[in-house]
Amino acid sequence: MSLALTGYEIGLFSVAVVFMIFALVAALVVPRRRPEFPSKYLGWFIAACIVLFVSQMTAVLLLAELGEEEEVAHEAEPAESTETTPTEPASTETAPTTGATETTEAQGNPVTGKEVFLGAPACGSCHTLSDAGTSGTIGPNLDAASPAFELVVDRVTNGQGVMPSFADSLSEQQIQDLAAYVSTVSG
Repeated sequence: MSLALTGYEIGLFSVAVVFMIFALVAALVVPRRRPEFPSKYLGWFIAACIVLFVSQMTAVLLLAELGEEEEVAHEAEPAESTETTPTEPASTETAPTTGATETTEAQGNPVTGKEVFLGAPACGSCHTLSDAGTSGTIGPNLDAASPAFELVVDRVTNGQGVMPSFADSLSEQQIQDLAAYVSTVSG
């Protein structure tokens, strides 16, 4: 486990620390010195609480989204740079009558994957993907992120951040087809 924090994690942590320090000082330090607190400063105290709460929630929503996009883009980069030669299919079967080799693609069918993308999970309601004609803004823009096949399989199967897991609602083949489609047409 790496202890290096990314920019969004540092921002989120900083806002949380300020909020916690304010809460501890207001709850433990100030009442000992001024037992009447916050009587005549109640308005200021409530305003400070609201500002800090809104700051924390904004940081969680905005910075977590930025971090997710940063992570998707970061994970997609190595797959693109290492893919310099065509890969062989995952499995081969030998036909018993002719001795010829028949290949089966283990990564799914992009045509069927488009149907899955536009179907029941409604991927386009959260993600932008120009080939599918979608413009969702909740999740990462798949055209910009251009995720690798393995990353799409992982996110659809396990979810991350605001994206739920679809392992219970999609079959393994549907996930493979969806990943083949997204990794083929994005970018």
